[in-house]
Amino acid sequence: MGKSVCQWRRAWRTGGRAALRSKGPCGCGLGPHLQAELATGLDEGPASHGGADGRVWTATRVGTPIGRKFRLSCSVSGVTRLLHRMGCGVQMPARPAAERDEDAITAWREAAWQEVEPSGRRPARSSASRTERA
Repeated sequence: MGKSVCQWRRAWRTGGRAALRSKGPCGCGLGPHLQAELATGLDEGPASHGGADGRVWTATRVGTPIGRKFRLSCSVSGVTRLLHRMGCGVQMPARPAAERDEDAITAWREAAWQEVEPSGRRPARSSASRTERA
């Protein structure tokens, strides 16, 4: 049996059906009142929480104020789920990132893009199996 099945079975034996009930959504464990407090803090922007000007919030960056303010450690996926529950979604920034280097992007496009761009030909059929041929 898998680890989860063994844990569920042990919980069922000790606590019955009640022990198997959901304990609520995962993701940082912030209740609605703390989520509202977090939203207010995020409205101040990343610079007010120690980030550089011109930066945008990312799930990784949101984890920092959660840790400082609420003394909670959240994974990036936990922060992402929390932000989704709070009504936040993936957004494109209104302006380019401060660390964006247009000259380096142009140089890369001119030098490396020809090697990366697909040729338009379909690849030959092949087999991923070690024992069978295509």
